[in-house]
Amino acid sequence: MRTLRMMRMLLGLAGAAALIVGPASRVDAQEQTIKIGVLYDHTGPFSAAGSLNCWRGAKMMIDYVNERGGVLGKYKIVPIDGDSQSKAEVAINEAERLLNVEKVDILAGVYSSAHAVPLAEKVDRQKKFLWITTAISSKVFDGRNLQYTFRPQPTGTQFGELSVQYIADYAQERLKKAPKDLRLAIIYEDGAYGTDVALGNELKAKDLGLNVVLKEGYSINAPDLSSLVTKLRAARPDVLYHTGYNPDISLFLRQAKEQGLRLRAYIGHGAGHSQLDKLKEAFGKDVEFFHTLDPIASQLLDPKKLRPGVGELTAEMVKRYKAQYDANAPTAAIAPHVSMGFNNLWVLFNDVLPRAIQKHGGFGPDALAAAARETDIPDGGTMQGYGVKFYPPGHRFAGQNARAFPAVFQIIEGKFELVYPKAVATAPPVLPLPASSPFAAR
Repeated sequence: MRTLRMMRMLLGLAGAAALIVGPASRVDAQEQTIKIGVLYDHTGPFSAAGSLNCWRGAKMMIDYVNERGGVLGKYKIVPIDGDSQSKAEVAINEAERLLNVEKVDILAGVYSSAHAVPLAEKVDRQKKFLWITTAISSKVFDGRNLQYTFRPQPTGTQFGELSVQYIADYAQERLKKAPKDLRLAIIYEDGAYGTDVALGNELKAKDLGLNVVLKEGYSINAPDLSSLVTKLRAARPDVLYHTGYNPDISLFLRQAKEQGLRLRAYIGHGAGHSQLDKLKEAFGKDVEFFHTLDPIASQLLDPKKLRPGVGELTAEMVKRYKAQYDANAPTAAIAPHVSMGFNNLWVLFNDVLPRAIQKHGGFGPDALAAAARETDIPDGGTMQGYGVKFYPPGHRFAGQNARAFPAVFQIIEGKFELVYPKAVATAPPVLPLPASSPFAAR
């Protein structure tokens, strides 16, 4: 099972990891460049929900590689930014511009699943190489047999499954109920991202015999969610699973507090729920003890439990983030989206590109795709803890990383603590919501 494999990995790792992006060195041959289109949302609601932090991580990795001479100490990365503006049609147009006007060799990034699902098919049809660092919907790959699209990230259904497993594992110990006696509610934005995570919630709940008393989607553009809050109050859930972006999360929480929604646990899934600074800015201590799921923020992992050399990269990321973006940021509070941009481009620059150039003759789409299919990074070989091995052509999820996994975080004393799986936890979870929370069941 993936979670067990992850636990074994993080409990003890050995071996060497050679960093192909080596120290800066003199380049005797004429300098060569690799153009990469970096597509994120710099404006619109997705920017504050995590996309801007992903771009920051990606930019820092590009700078890091270039300062050391480029890929293989020779090929400088030339980044060209695109702004999706939090709109799917703009994302598609920007991708077209980057690929066919700017003539980038690689298109990378993509925060929103609502953008990634149509974008992946269009780019793949053109036989161009797409490296998705962030968007998690399973629908990006499911049954499409994409040939030039790859994603190191875990999938949305994995997020949904793990959050339900977490509550099931702690139900008796912390909530003093058998798992089957808990009442679960699932609410979600009805785009590709929310639908996928909610499906994972539902399927895992069914598999474990848990009781889902309400499952309902909503539009991220909904001006009012009070009727949804009313339904939740009537359903009386112990645990609420919520998947959304930044503005709709804020709207829901404001109206939930106004209407007196009471819960024993509140669990979000990435995006706006992982932007701790934005949550605290809007709601202060009201969000204390809320949960989120995401791939692990690299700085929360013990570097001794990772492959040699990986911890140094995490330290580099933290140093650069504080120097360039927030000097006062507590290290533990740096959002996991920064790690996604930094780590997932590191996999591309450190593993895929060198192999494409050295073994497959360059960095065209076919060479890159062949190199990506040969990627075989063991568990603990990346800054977010997971390994990388992509499902092959013909597989239902061809191009998806089979070794990726998310984790559960909780806001404890104003910062994120890693609370599940237990093997990687930095703190025990606080369950149920204590009386100090305005959302706590009375």
